[in-house]
Amino acid sequence: MKFLSLVRDRLLQLELLLAAASLLLLLALALVQILARNAFDAGVAQADTLTRYLVLYVTFFGATLAVDRHRHIRIDVANTLLSPRTQAQLFRPLHALAALVCVFFADAAVRFWRDEWTYAQDYERWQVLVGLILPVGFVLLTLHFLLAALLGPDDDT
Repeated sequence: MKFLSLVRDRLLQLELLLAAASLLLLLALALVQILARNAFDAGVAQADTLTRYLVLYVTFFGATLAVDRHRHIRIDVANTLLSPRTQAQLFRPLHALAALVCVFFADAAVRFWRDEWTYAQDYERWQVLVGLILPVGFVLLTLHFLLAALLGPDDDT
């Protein structure tokens, strides 16, 4: 279990760095685009497309951080009705179920990405490569839910 905790910690450090870099790049690119449009009646080519993908990067990396801190969106209304003991007993099965759901999303994202790559024009391939965040993001979410199911609840949750 110590090894799994170490893997989770290293993964979180990398994701935090990537989330911060994505957010910084998103803000810088949006600022440059706004200034270029307002001051020079011009714009950076493909900046709007890249900012849309950067929003996905920030979203997926932020979601993995939220899962690790147990601050993700919970749809279970019963959570407020259950005792803390019952919630602790359901922690592992519910996280395993969430990992399974993310596996299905990851599979669909991989198939979608492959289709995009197959039918993309040569000049659009960079967008498809940037779009790898969809399958990678769902794989990361799967991994975090699986690690949570294996490691169990933290003492402070």
